[in-house]
Amino acid sequence: MTTTLNVPLGARSYPIFIGTGLLADPACYRPYVAGRQVMIVTNETVAPLYLGAVAGALDGLRVATLVLPDGEVYKTQAVLERIYEALLGARFSRDCTLIALGGGVIGDMAGFAAACYQRGVAFIQVPTTLLAQVDSSVGGKTGINHPLGKNMIGAFHQPRAVIADTATLNTLPDRELCAGLAEVIKYGLIRDPAFFDWLDTHLDALRARDPAALAEAIRRSCENKSEVVAADERESGERALLNLGHTFGHAIETGAGYGNWLHGEAVGVGMCMAADLSARLGWLDPADLRRTRDLIARAGLPTATPPELSAGRLLDLMAVDKKVLDGRLRLVLLRGIGVAVVTDQFDPAHLRATLGG
Repeated sequence: MTTTLNVPLGARSYPIFIGTGLLADPACYRPYVAGRQVMIVTNETVAPLYLGAVAGALDGLRVATLVLPDGEVYKTQAVLERIYEALLGARFSRDCTLIALGGGVIGDMAGFAAACYQRGVAFIQVPTTLLAQVDSSVGGKTGINHPLGKNMIGAFHQPRAVIADTATLNTLPDRELCAGLAEVIKYGLIRDPAFFDWLDTHLDALRARDPAALAEAIRRSCENKSEVVAADERESGERALLNLGHTFGHAIETGAGYGNWLHGEAVGVGMCMAADLSARLGWLDPADLRRTRDLIARAGLPTATPPELSAGRLLDLMAVDKKVLDGRLRLVLLRGIGVAVVTDQFDPAHLRATLGG
């Protein structure tokens, strides 16, 4: 059974297809391909598993493929250039379509290339990790990392469709599955307390890869994400709430070296830190702080920063964040489970205490 959601953005609205067996279904692709030139961008891990199925669904079109190295460490300007070189080498025109087949790194880079190539071409997201299916493939955020900060170079560029084949999660390593659960838990914390309660009950089933539980978690996550994106596409207000734990998490990823911590692992710690600071400010009940930490730990995620990253180092890295305005650090904090706010109104001493300084 396939579930179809819609991201309502007027003329740029697009569907999210969630189900099994979608990778090889031409009906999921054909209405959303611009022209007849298609470039599938994937990586060395995903290509042997799924590239053939996607290419087969595009039979009759002019299909080219590009296989990139796998990992966050390759989300760079140099690797991005390989996409442009492949497109130019194949003489792809402005009516071409890029297909991002892989996790968040591939989705972000292929989407950014689509935003820039000939000033913007079509692309389709085909996420193969839980994290990408519930978060990064939806909403049009694309970009690459810089040595000084994660995702600091990029563009908003919406896909024409998102095709989330839940069968791809069967080949996902346990560590990657747990990392994806961090973004799932985030939706419960920021705006959907009933979903948080559901996760509390069904987390063991999710970690056991129960198909019905995974499909429900993906559906509810995408519903939350699409509602927020529809209300605030370019993050001028409500969409910033989706960054719960991310300012802390991005600092951990950058400080530890890209690829040493998975994004979801760093976000898991970041959400624990946001909850801790919220409790120190008197905003979050201690019982809810414990529930938050416990659920993140049960998801198989770390809950503490690496000991080699000092409070001072984390603060330096957090200062290079997209939510910094007029030199003031803004954080997403909690006033309760399901109630999040973006604020710069916190005692720096409490923040240092949360960071372990």
